[in-house]
Amino acid sequence: MPSRRRSNGCASACGTEPRRAWCALGALLLLALLPAFARAGVLPQQDPQLRAVVAQAIHQARCFADRYDSAVWYTLMEPKLRRFVPDDKQRLQILQTVYCETHRPGSAFVPPGLVMAMLEVESRFDPWAVSSAGAVGLMQVMPFWPEQLGMQRYQLVRVAPNIRMGCAILRYYLQGERRDIRRALERYNGTIARGYADRVISRWTTYWNGADDLGRPASVRAAAAPGRQKPS
Repeated sequence: MPSRRRSNGCASACGTEPRRAWCALGALLLLALLPAFARAGVLPQQDPQLRAVVAQAIHQARCFADRYDSAVWYTLMEPKLRRFVPDDKQRLQILQTVYCETHRPGSAFVPPGLVMAMLEVESRFDPWAVSSAGAVGLMQVMPFWPEQLGMQRYQLVRVAPNIRMGCAILRYYLQGERRDIRRALERYNGTIARGYADRVISRWTTYWNGADDLGRPASVRAAAAPGRQKPS
C-alpha cells in the first residue's frame, strides 16, 4: 500500500493563495480517481469498522476540555506552534481542537503531543496539503470520508473537522494495535516503512512533549511518558 505522506511538490507550493488554487485543482483530479483506487484496494483508512468510529466523533463535535488544563496546554504549546502557524486565530483553533479531541470523555486517551507531531510531519500544519494518494488537510485524511459521513468535501480543508476525523482514525488504530504507537502510526499512514513512524515519534519526544499528562489521572501518568511507545 503506498504511503500517504504529502506530496512535497504540491504541499510546499501551497503557501500562497494563487498556488493554493492549483493545489485545489490537483485535489479534485485525485478525487476523480478515488473509485478506481478503492476498487484496487490501495487506499489506507478503509477498515469497514472505521466508519462508525469517525461518525461518532463527528456527531459529538464539542469541546469537553477542563478550563485550567486547556489553558496550561495553550500556554505551553502556543509558542511552539507559532513558528509554523503565524495566524493567531488558526493557531488557537488547532490547539483547542487537538486538546479536546484527544481528551474525549468515555474514549481512550490519545497523547495530544503525538497528534501535534503528526500534524507537523503530515502537513506542516498546512490545511491545503494534498498527498500523492489524495489525502487532504492537516492530518491528511482520505477524501472518501466526507461522503461516507454525510459531509461536504470542502470540510477536509477546515481545521476542526479534519483534526476530528484524524484523531478518531488514530484512536481506532491505537486500540486495534493495543496501544503500540509505532504500529498505529504505520497503519494510519498506510505504510510499514519505518521512516514515517520514526519521524513522528522523534518530533513528539523532542519538540511536542511536555503537556501530555494534562487532564489524566495520576495513576496512569507514568505509563504515558512521551518516550514510551505504548502508553496505557
